[in-house]
Order: sequence, then C-alpha cells, then structure tokens
Amino acid sequence: MTRLSGPALHTAEDASPGELKAASVRLLTSLLALALLVVLLLRNLPLGETTRTGILAWLLVAAALYWLYAGQGLRPLLLLQLLLFSLSAVLLTAKAALVGIGVHRLSILRRTALGLIVAGSGFALANLVVMVGTLISRWRGLEKTL
Repeated sequence: MTRLSGPALHTAEDASPGELKAASVRLLTSLLALALLVVLLLRNLPLGETTRTGILAWLLVAAALYWLYAGQGLRPLLLLQLLLFSLSAVLLTAKAALVGIGVHRLSILRRTALGLIVAGSGFALANLVVMVGTLISRWRGLEKTL
C-alpha cells in the first residue's frame, strides 16, 4: 500500500511505469467509489435537488484536491477539474443561499453547475485515459529496448 507522507513530488508526466500504474489504479478506485457514493447515498437523501447536487460538488472538490495533492494525473487536467468543480460548488452554494432568503427563480445556477460537474467529470475520465495510454506507450517502449 502506498503511503502519502506529503504532496507528490511529480505527476503522471514524469512518473515511472510502476508509479503510473499505481496512480491509475488509485484514480480508478476513487472514481468508482465516488460513483457508488452518488448512486447509493446521495440519491436517497431526503434533500432537495440543489442541496444533493451541492453536496456532490463539494465532494468532487475534495476529490480533485486529493488527486492534485497525490499527483494522480496530469497537472493541467487536475487543475482544470478543480476549477470546474469549485465553480460548480460556488454556484450551488449561492443557489442554496438564495433559496434560503426566498429567491426561488434562479434554476439556471443549478443547471450551469450540473454542466460544470459533467465537464469536470469528463476531464477526470480523460485524465484516467491519458494515464493508461501513457502507461501502455511506456511499456511498449520498454519492450522495444529489450
């Protein structure tokens, strides 16, 4: 098991094949855990749609921060994910605050935030695909040198 004692010194760009494989497995595991959490827990909470989506957005911000801290991917994609998830969380928090003071007509905030979550999730998937592709190309490069 890999122990994190501090921020990653590098990301997927300069990781060895072993580090890249471990990071890919950790990223896939965390993506599957998030999907399971959303399907099983968030859908069953007795909360409004905005509140449930807001909780998801903040969970994704925390996950993106962890992925960046642990070096699980390409830094530009990780930063873009963090930006999109953070914007989504801010929009949903603003929407919840507006509902709290009696303004119920700004559903565009929730729809925009949901679009940002989908885009950020697409970048997370792209990050995983790029990491696995890099791993495969490095393994093929090692086979050719032997």
